[in-house]
Amino acid sequence: MELAFDRRGSGPPLILIHGIGHHWQAWSPVMDRLAAFRTVIAVDLPGFGASPGFPDRVPYTAESLANAVESFCALLGIREPHVAGNSLGGYIALELASRGVVRTATALSPAGFWSRAELLYCRTVLRALRATARAMPPEQAVRTAESPFLRALSTGVLVAHPSRLEPAALLAATRALAASTGFDETLESFAGVMPPAPPKTQITIAWGEHDRLLPRRQAVRAARWSGQRVKLLKGCGHVPMSDDPDLVARVLLESSDS
Repeated sequence: MELAFDRRGSGPPLILIHGIGHHWQAWSPVMDRLAAFRTVIAVDLPGFGASPGFPDRVPYTAESLANAVESFCALLGIREPHVAGNSLGGYIALELASRGVVRTATALSPAGFWSRAELLYCRTVLRALRATARAMPPEQAVRTAESPFLRALSTGVLVAHPSRLEPAALLAATRALAASTGFDETLESFAGVMPPAPPKTQITIAWGEHDRLLPRRQAVRAARWSGQRVKLLKGCGHVPMSDDPDLVARVLLESSDS
């Protein structure tokens, strides 16, 4: 499947996968840091960012999105890349590791390790963020992005340091969330998302210390599932790339150094 993407650098390929409602630009704070050592390819999932949606007969599920990433890699002629993902993208990275089609997988606060109550909370928050993005007049979106107080109010559940978000990046992310044609169906499919089958390749799981969307107690379940300790991203929230780009880049490089 043809998907929108940004490609930089040289070296072993590393595919970057965003979370629900986001776009490849979520990875912008770490792209150049990674591109010094890897061929970095940040992709827009089907129905998100600038990528087209699925045909009507294809449902939006974590598995179908993973299929799309796998097909995308095949289209580019990339076999067994390193992959990294955040949130829904983290789940997709682990799913690809369970299929044995990637060399390594790194998951930052991956979806799927929630309790029933935590899933309800997550879906409620995401649905509210989506509704707000769609209802917000363009001039209000600009004011929100440029105001430190409003930026903190609107993004505090996702990042630990809203002040580190560039206003232009927040505005673009708000527009991407509002325009995501795959959002609603993908969010509904979360009800069936459970940890994937055991991985067939090396994985790393890291969790934001201040994750307010998928609280870090879910990391304990991820650790039990994976049989290994989960790295803690100190000072970071659910989407850690803008909170501490150096730390995130270092984790991704160390995890894909094989």
